[in-house]
Amino acid sequence: MKKITLLFMLLFALACKQKGQSPQVQIALVNNNKSLQIRGMSYLILKEIAADTGKHWETLFAVYRMPAETDLKDDQPLQPGKYLLQDSTLVFTPDTPFVKDQPYFLRYYKYGDNSNVWDFVRGKKRPGKMRFTDLIFKQ
Repeated sequence: MKKITLLFMLLFALACKQKGQSPQVQIALVNNNKSLQIRGMSYLILKEIAADTGKHWETLFAVYRMPAETDLKDDQPLQPGKYLLQDSTLVFTPDTPFVKDQPYFLRYYKYGDNSNVWDFVRGKKRPGKMRFTDLIFKQ
């Protein structure tokens, strides 16, 4: 499992390393608000990851239910569901439908932000210590 996570981080860091900037990930609810569309990543990198594992998308793009007490965001369990790659778009469909007016958030880590792949290999950057962005959405 550690090797798979490291592989994800390395591939993601390479994809993000475009002139020192992180990708602009964008989200939108689709399929009558039943699925979350995730865009902004390189299709070639997404396709490579899908070919390698296809099962561990949540390590790159994790979806969570927003708690009433937002200080507890980091302690939330993953929203279970399925990820499907469609062209250059990743689509997340939860196992149970999104609840109307309930906020959720997509967390993605900025693996390529002001660092390089070797920072991850050498252990200078760790998943729990990396910067991330939370994109909030609700039905």
